[in-house]
Amino acid sequence: MTAMTSAEIAALLGQLTDAEKVALTAGADAWSTPAIPRVGIPALRLGDGPHGVRKPHDGAGMSMFDSHPATCFPTAVTLGSSWDAALVQEVGEALGREAASHGIAVLLGPGVNLKRTPVGGRNFEYFSEDPLIAGRLGAAWVRGVQGTGVGASLKHLAANNTEQRRYGVNAVVDERALRELYLTSFEHTVMQERPATVMAAYNQLNGEHCTENSWLLRDVLRGEWGFDGVVVSDWGAVWDRAVSLPAGNDLAMPGLGRDDDEYLLRALASGALARADLDAAVTRILDLVGRYGGPATRDRKPVDLAAHHRLARRAAAAGTVLLKNEPVANGSAAGRALLPLAAGASVAVIGAFAQEPRFQGAGSSHVVPTRVETLLEALTEARGAAQVRYASGYDRTDNTTSAALLAQAAEAARSSAVAIVVVGLPETFETEGVDRPHLRLPESHERLVATVVAANPATVVVLQNGSPVELPWLDSVPAVVEAYLGGQAGGGALSAVLVGEAEPGGRLAETFPVSYATHPVSAMPNGPATVEYRESLYVGYRYFDAVGEPVAFPFGHGLSYTSFAWTDASLVVGADGASAVIELLVANTGERAGSDVVQVYVHDVESALFRPEQELRGFAKVSLMPGESERVSITLDSRAFSYWDPAKHSWVLEPGRFDVRVARSSRDMVWSGSIGLAGAGAGGPDGAGGVEGASVPTGIPAYRSPSRERGFTAGDFERLLGHPLPPNTGAWPGQYTLDTAVRDMRHTPVGRILARYLKREAIKTIGAPEGAPVDAVAADVVAQLNFRMFPTVSDATVSRRRTEQLLRLVNLLSGIRLPGTRRRS
Repeated sequence: MTAMTSAEIAALLGQLTDAEKVALTAGADAWSTPAIPRVGIPALRLGDGPHGVRKPHDGAGMSMFDSHPATCFPTAVTLGSSWDAALVQEVGEALGREAASHGIAVLLGPGVNLKRTPVGGRNFEYFSEDPLIAGRLGAAWVRGVQGTGVGASLKHLAANNTEQRRYGVNAVVDERALRELYLTSFEHTVMQERPATVMAAYNQLNGEHCTENSWLLRDVLRGEWGFDGVVVSDWGAVWDRAVSLPAGNDLAMPGLGRDDDEYLLRALASGALARADLDAAVTRILDLVGRYGGPATRDRKPVDLAAHHRLARRAAAAGTVLLKNEPVANGSAAGRALLPLAAGASVAVIGAFAQEPRFQGAGSSHVVPTRVETLLEALTEARGAAQVRYASGYDRTDNTTSAALLAQAAEAARSSAVAIVVVGLPETFETEGVDRPHLRLPESHERLVATVVAANPATVVVLQNGSPVELPWLDSVPAVVEAYLGGQAGGGALSAVLVGEAEPGGRLAETFPVSYATHPVSAMPNGPATVEYRESLYVGYRYFDAVGEPVAFPFGHGLSYTSFAWTDASLVVGADGASAVIELLVANTGERAGSDVVQVYVHDVESALFRPEQELRGFAKVSLMPGESERVSITLDSRAFSYWDPAKHSWVLEPGRFDVRVARSSRDMVWSGSIGLAGAGAGGPDGAGGVEGASVPTGIPAYRSPSRERGFTAGDFERLLGHPLPPNTGAWPGQYTLDTAVRDMRHTPVGRILARYLKREAIKTIGAPEGAPVDAVAADVVAQLNFRMFPTVSDATVSRRRTEQLLRLVNLLSGIRLPGTRRRS
């Protein structure tokens, strides 16, 4: 098919039977929409993923491992630390080309959810804790992919920030936090780039599942932001199409089986499902098939995989963050930072990750790479075999170490000029489907660092991980490199950075706390029925900077191999009185080529509503040769100074003074200026103001003047919400519901039986090979599943109707009296 006019779509819609319309609103299988040859409608293929194309082989279903090889690019955590929209767009273009070569019409990505908490199991798949970075880089990703004729799927709308009980947990978020943080990255991407699809998340948002939330999908996404594409569910997130279709979820993925189609036809005949709602969804799906079904299914051009590998290596280096780089205490090279490695210096490469790297996330985005570069191979090639020694230090399969392995590591470190220790988070420590219980590295990795530093003070610690970790040994090592998850070319990129052939171009797009205990979310409830966003606006650096909490490394931090001077700054208010332009001269004053990131934060001097100490409102990445300079100009529009007013349900720019801070990180200010703005009601997308409402409490101490001692209590949060918190035990106390997670039933015999069954089915569905990392964490991942997911996990063997029957049986076997029933005497 080709793109059709609205009249052509309407004519095609009129040719379809009710059964064909119903079929089009759910997948024909795990990855495709139904084809209807009778009227010339082809199947539309969707596919993962955000950092590499995952197309399972024929017959492999939803397998995460039995897939066609594809370039594995750095994950979003690495791309996010690049702060480079142009680079992310290049990656998007490459992903689009590879998707098209595999006949994939819609690529599932990018993920622009925020990193609310550092223990989020899927944080590696998201860009940042800040919505400005997430929105701009997400838009660049969409722009790149869709420029190749392949559609994007912006995900996961909305407040999908935890993997614990993610399939049914109710995210309770106050209106300001929702608008100013959790919806902002989606809003920016939708309004700037018009993605082909938006993916509705699993979780509930303030009491309604996202796939059934008409306020979210119809009022905000379509009404306010003008989205006219297809809303597709996350895989298994739709339970009842008679509810989700009217709410605005057009396409339920994967297929739900013939029984579910027949159910929906009965709902249509009875009037429970309005024909207009069905026709509206099918109209959007036909438009999607017409726009994106053609190029991806017929134009399978050869892909230059070698060029894509080189791009992946460049992106990995651009996202590598040099966290620390100091001279070695009492070292021979006094005054010289340890990195880049001195020419001719012998190197001990220590840590199994150097030979068997952790280079991508675990879960649905898993890619079978076309090739993998390791740090050990690349560094040996760069320095010569005689200059490089290797010791594994720990066992890669079970994350353990031994006295013998540690002794070998110490001996290698002592006999070399510099020791490079590669540690991080194994796949079993962070994965889609389960959150981390802490921020610590494996004990074996911690012991290895301590052993190597004791043997050789000239130690570089390299981290391979998808989210922050605690660094108890930080003060004892002179250099730390955050490599994140660099994709298949990450080893080559890391070697180039260490020897100085490439610069460490990254800056942190998230805060590294000293410990998880210092993070506000660590003290908040997460389940069983709700997750309370008690911190409101104080996410990431917004919290740490407001309360003055020490951090290991601040948001925006990153060192360079060269030096930069920022001078001649100026700040001018726009002609509209509601915007501003900041300009400055950035010069490379060092001896190496390099890049720097200019960050602009705004501080509201006095506000009627509480606001964080400062918020990132602009940034620019500048690449310069030695001696070069560039004048940087960053425009701050009215939204940069506005807040969401819950009383008016609109954006408001309050008149007054604002400090504009130019910085290298949220804790490293270079210049600050002050301006006065006249103020205005920013309103919605059309500039209209909102509806007047009741005043919202603003004097709650926890929010007006947050402190780490006071924290954010349930009472404070209730006052902020303006209503009592929902119960955290389910719809009825003591009763299992469709949203009950298996982990909350494991104390019962029937719960243990279900857990065993679901683990077996899940491993079969994703095609995990013997001994795969997913097998080791399958029990924890399965424990998050709820009854709503049974049809998906069982490949529709357990239908929706059978699931409902099973739920009733489980409650009866557990001795639970259901509403409307009487217990037998």
